[in-house]
Amino acid sequence: MSSALTMEPVPQDKKKDIAPDGIDPVGHVITYADSPGGTARGVAYPERELPPGGIPAYLEARKGGVRSFVLWADPQRRTRLATLVTTSAADGVATYQVLGAQGEPLGTFVREKALSGSGLRTRWTVTQTGCPEAVGYKGRIFWWFVWWLLFPVQVAIAVGAMVSGSGDVARGPRRIFWRTGKETPLEFQEDHVLLHAQWCDWRLGAALVALLRSFDSWLGTPWDDRQ
Repeated sequence: MSSALTMEPVPQDKKKDIAPDGIDPVGHVITYADSPGGTARGVAYPERELPPGGIPAYLEARKGGVRSFVLWADPQRRTRLATLVTTSAADGVATYQVLGAQGEPLGTFVREKALSGSGLRTRWTVTQTGCPEAVGYKGRIFWWFVWWLLFPVQVAIAVGAMVSGSGDVARGPRRIFWRTGKETPLEFQEDHVLLHAQWCDWRLGAALVALLRSFDSWLGTPWDDRQ
């Protein structure tokens, strides 16, 4: 049985209820369901951890692939569940470490941008502490081929959308299957991270869905790029 982690905006009316002492409320929640389409409950609340220099410094660093955020166990920010930090980011390759509430290592993510040396597709490597390395590629080659064939049409639609304020441009293929050689423990589809292997740590999965959503394309809505 596979479980599902999904990142969603916190409804506006609930955000007003949980804002403590004038501090901006946490804007997103990651939900967990025992099966895709099953009843989901909020388990983590992601929030950027800003470096010295605040938001401008964070936004400048994220252009090079740097990310840093905390996963709170509650919307009131009382309990830290996990933290993601960037250990290196250069030449299209970024490495991220995920730490637990006590600073213990939960695992690492490595993102190798398309055409940066790993191939034509963006490569994601997930390593959970004490478990085998899992490698996945963004989208399938066939669907990328189809998408690029239709790219001139998409550009025309995008221009029309900007002029008229309407229109729908197809996003590039986003589905990712992570494989260890023996199994497929993780999958990303339609904004969900699916945990197929029982040994997968759901905290690592929650950090992964938040990281993936921060790399939404120009047609998407990265949650961590607001001013």
